[in-house]
Amino acid sequence: MRKVDLCLSSEGAEVILATSSDEKHPPENIIDGNPETFWTTTGMFPQEFIVCFHKRVKIERLVIRSYYVRTLKIEKSTSKEPVDFEQWIERDLVHTEGQLQNEEIMARDGLATYLRFIITSAFDHFAAVYSISAEGIAASDLS
Repeated sequence: MRKVDLCLSSEGAEVILATSSDEKHPPENIIDGNPETFWTTTGMFPQEFIVCFHKRVKIERLVIRSYYVRTLKIEKSTSKEPVDFEQWIERDLVHTEGQLQNEEIMARDGLATYLRFIITSAFDHFAAVYSISAEGIAASDLS
């Protein structure tokens, strides 16, 4: 099986929840494949979003492109509904003044149907997520 970016809307991924939304920078921008678009928080933390894959996937590598994110938690679920999330990854990101943060994570035990990304703190009042890339393979369809 070929490895693909599972977090693209063109691969069937969908952002099913976001705690904030700006009409100019909606959460769908995270998975649209366009490096120029982004989702922005609207102040106050934590902020979160959930990505649904609509199938069970095996994630081997994550790349998060963001701006002003300080602490990021990632939880995963293998349920058919977005419930029973378990803590998976937690990272403190480095502040990169004037350029995007590019956080690469080699994933262990990466089976998931949903991922919940929780920004628990930021370097400013607002933070932005440009993209989430999840390299891996589809393990099975949800039926």
